[in-house]
Amino acid sequence: MLELKRRLARLLVEKSYREGDFVLASGRRSDYYFDCRVTALHAEGAWLIGTLFNDMLKELKIKGVGGMTMGADPLVSATTVISHEQGRPLHGLLVRKEAKGHGTGQFVEGLGNFSSGDSVAMLEDVVTTGGSLLKACDRVRAAGLSIAAVCAILDREEGGREKLREAGYGLLALFTRKELVELAR
Repeated sequence: MLELKRRLARLLVEKSYREGDFVLASGRRSDYYFDCRVTALHAEGAWLIGTLFNDMLKELKIKGVGGMTMGADPLVSATTVISHEQGRPLHGLLVRKEAKGHGTGQFVEGLGNFSSGDSVAMLEDVVTTGGSLLKACDRVRAAGLSIAAVCAILDREEGGREKLREAGYGLLALFTRKELVELAR
């Protein structure tokens, strides 16, 4: 798996990592920006992400994976497709930022593949403060599911891990910024 992580790190640095002056979703300013969607929507990138998340989750008793739309959409898709390919099918769910304005008016899509109490892992591309991930977790729990793990591609190491821990979740991350840069060399 280390070689796959190296391949993903190189691709992430090439496609998704930018240095400059940026305002993040959390409102914080940063000297770098990580737009994982570019890599997650790249054919090899999606395969690597799905494969590495499946490896990370292989020991957990979960029925599926989910995350906040739109950042987690390609992560959930890649992970579910690879899980099926590996003979351990995981279903996906997506959490809306706002409740659907018509039909059932729900926040969580894909619930028809789950039963109340099923356990899932939540996926995120980048964790800074953990705010988006916590909101997604709250909505999934309110929909009747339990959360076995929270996972990210990149932990920016800016307090998100600690906020998640305070809420009772341990963060599993493929990379920290330092690890990402080192593995990409």
